[in-house]
Amino acid sequence: MKIGIVGAGKVGSACALAAVVRGSARKIVILDRTRKRAKAVATDLLYGSPLGPKTEVVDGDYDDLAGAALVMITAGINEKAGGATDRNDPQGRLRLLDTNAGIYREIVPRIVRAAPKAVLLVVTDPPDPLADIARNSAGHGRILSTGTFLDSLRFRVHLAQHFEVDANQVEAQIVGEHGVSQVFLWSSARIAGVPIGAIIRERGETLERVREKIESSVRYANITIIEGNDASQFGIGIVSARIAEIVLRDERAVLPIGSYNERFGVTLSLPSIVGRSGVVRILEPEMSPEEEQALKRSAASLKKSEDGT
Repeated sequence: MKIGIVGAGKVGSACALAAVVRGSARKIVILDRTRKRAKAVATDLLYGSPLGPKTEVVDGDYDDLAGAALVMITAGINEKAGGATDRNDPQGRLRLLDTNAGIYREIVPRIVRAAPKAVLLVVTDPPDPLADIARNSAGHGRILSTGTFLDSLRFRVHLAQHFEVDANQVEAQIVGEHGVSQVFLWSSARIAGVPIGAIIRERGETLERVREKIESSVRYANITIIEGNDASQFGIGIVSARIAEIVLRDERAVLPIGSYNERFGVTLSLPSIVGRSGVVRILEPEMSPEEEQALKRSAASLKKSEDGT
């Protein structure tokens, strides 16, 4: 019940906070290239930890990751610093790949030497191609990208707000890239089992109008957040903590998460069974012809970005 977090910036700190509050692991080891910052974050969290589930929070070096079941990697340049906050930029987060790929090639082998059996969770943007970099550097396939898990939650939240229902009653997924080419599965979206399309017709609305509004809000949610608070951190922190729980407890939960897909030759998100070894099985949801083509385009976009790295 031990996890590591490599990178103690805003996202790494949010991941650690969520893991402490949720009691995701019994021990959390925080690393950063600046040991002083890792120690400060760990100490700050430790002072509040008695009010939550039993958790030990420490700073450390790579050797201290020994025995970790999962290691989150949040290190790297973020969207604001990397100039990936233009809604009209077709690259989106992929603009950060070259810089962050170099960082991953340096740190992943060090993680694997210390914790050879750990699942690696790629949180840094762009997580999907970086997961492929990590897989090649690690020499094993226990690599997860946070993928479209957060995007799918954003989709559910915006649908819930539009239809004025509890988000827990909304079934909706986004697949493909965690980025601008992500694919919204409108054909299978439901509220308490009722197709979204049927509800839209009953309300006298059009699917096109609702899609335009919600897809724009979700696709660029990170930029909207960054414009107000410099970094999109808390949602991904909670998502990362939840993924850690699923792995550590071997829950076999099904969620849209990124893993290497042989059919497409890249890491992308599809609903997958997740357990102690990472993704146990990738599921293929029913999609409309339009959605299937969009998924192929998303995979092609990811492949193209990786070819030049």
